[in-house]
Amino acid sequence: MARPQRLLYALCSSSATTAGSLIGGTFHPRYFSAGSVAHATAAANIDKDPWWKESMKKVRNIGILAPMDSEKTTLAEQILLYTDQIHKMHEVRGKGGCGATMDSMDLERKNGITIKSASTYCNWKGSKINIIEHVDFTTEVERALRVVDGAILVLCSFGGVRSHSITVDCQMRKNEVPRITFINQLDQMGADPWKVLNQIRSHFPRRTAAIQVPIGLENEFKGLVDLVKLKAYYFEGSHGKEKVPSNMETLVADKRRELIRTVSEVDKILAGAFLSDETISEADLEGAIRRATIAQKFIPVFMGTAVKDKGVQPLLDGILSYFPCPIEVTNYALDQSKNEEKVELTGSPDAPLVALAFKSEQTLSGPLTYLRIYDGVIRKGGSIFNVNTGKNIKISRLCQMHSHEKMHDIQEAHAGQIVAVFGLECAAGDTFTDGLVKYTMTSMAISKPVIIMLVELKVPTEFQGAVTADLNKRKGVILGNDQDGDDSIIRAHVPLNNIFRYSPVLSSMTQGKGKLTMEYKKPNTREIRQLNDYYWIHSSST
Repeated sequence: MARPQRLLYALCSSSATTAGSLIGGTFHPRYFSAGSVAHATAAANIDKDPWWKESMKKVRNIGILAPMDSEKTTLAEQILLYTDQIHKMHEVRGKGGCGATMDSMDLERKNGITIKSASTYCNWKGSKINIIEHVDFTTEVERALRVVDGAILVLCSFGGVRSHSITVDCQMRKNEVPRITFINQLDQMGADPWKVLNQIRSHFPRRTAAIQVPIGLENEFKGLVDLVKLKAYYFEGSHGKEKVPSNMETLVADKRRELIRTVSEVDKILAGAFLSDETISEADLEGAIRRATIAQKFIPVFMGTAVKDKGVQPLLDGILSYFPCPIEVTNYALDQSKNEEKVELTGSPDAPLVALAFKSEQTLSGPLTYLRIYDGVIRKGGSIFNVNTGKNIKISRLCQMHSHEKMHDIQEAHAGQIVAVFGLECAAGDTFTDGLVKYTMTSMAISKPVIIMLVELKVPTEFQGAVTADLNKRKGVILGNDQDGDDSIIRAHVPLNNIFRYSPVLSSMTQGKGKLTMEYKKPNTREIRQLNDYYWIHSSST
């Protein structure tokens, strides 16, 4: 049967320049060893039928991470404002019910913090950028890094690298995510981007160098000099590119040589030109930075101040220029029908569906699940198969998310996209297919809670079942159950955050007859193994 022609990613602007003029580097078709006839057919058709590749090259899936008070939400808001996704920007600590678009909870808007990660998208110069703004909680960051193809680490220009920044960098390296660093708040008192750059070099095990040089700092911050293009960007009055200021030519020349030298240490092509004293063109340097960034050998450093909309446009250009598109990232699935044989996913919409649920939450409209599609197409009204549970589920509503409050209903979504589906009862980490293949994605490593409490309950035997079920709902691990006359003594390890204010709940369940004691006790090796197994399996979102 003839394949119907589709126009992919209609949300991308049709009037902007093509991705080919923005993105350097070479795109190689990828082949894979499949466990099914369907995947083998898709692989055979890649070269002779690459109708989907041009659209995939115009997609970026990114995350924005930062320690507290680095204004990552402000940066996300400015990106949305600059790309016309929103038309008015509110303060993060909004008043009268207003606040940042990416903050949907009243507590977030009141205190200017991010509690839940949010997903949105925007269009820039003909390309679509899917954005996940991360929170400060390790599990949320882990889920998001599992599905993005690149991440922006936002650092404060006067606070620099903090302990949380190092933790996030470790998570990015573990998940093999290319990254860009954005040094924010250059307009603040005490701003020193070069000190922060030295801290990055000391704490992060990657080559790194500045892509830009600021024109002034603190109250005198006026613009940036692009070291790749050798152009000055001013953000006051009409936004435009000008020549490098004469009083900065020496500094800019030194920083560009430093950038070329650093990148040449991890890119053989640029190293050959550098050692031969050849002239390094803009295209040569941009291509080398792109290759080194995607290979996770180099971290480009951008600068600006998000709250005053300075440096946001060059950062958007950098996302397109240096981050990979979905087909440039190698993703694998495990074929459960062939003893977990490793299968490379091509990102083809013609291949059987393979999608990963990376987050699930309860909303007023029912359970909402976020999916990253790696292969194939998912359609509203169609059915998908949960490989982990063996259940077929019909898609009643398919959405493109814009924060938590706004969503756009769509009819179908293709490989490379991040979408939300209503009505899926699943856990984070479940894999969905169209039933033609039995693939699963590798599991997400969810750390166990920091504080586990040893809880001992003495309840009448008639209430034992209800109490045990309640402990299981609270993600407790039952360690023992003994009898003491007419009473049952239940011992369990329960996360501290799930056992707060438990006494009145226990009293209500047992008609006032239950007793509770609780203390911290370091678990032994066997109990640690139980906890690890439990939290690996039950890794659904809170």
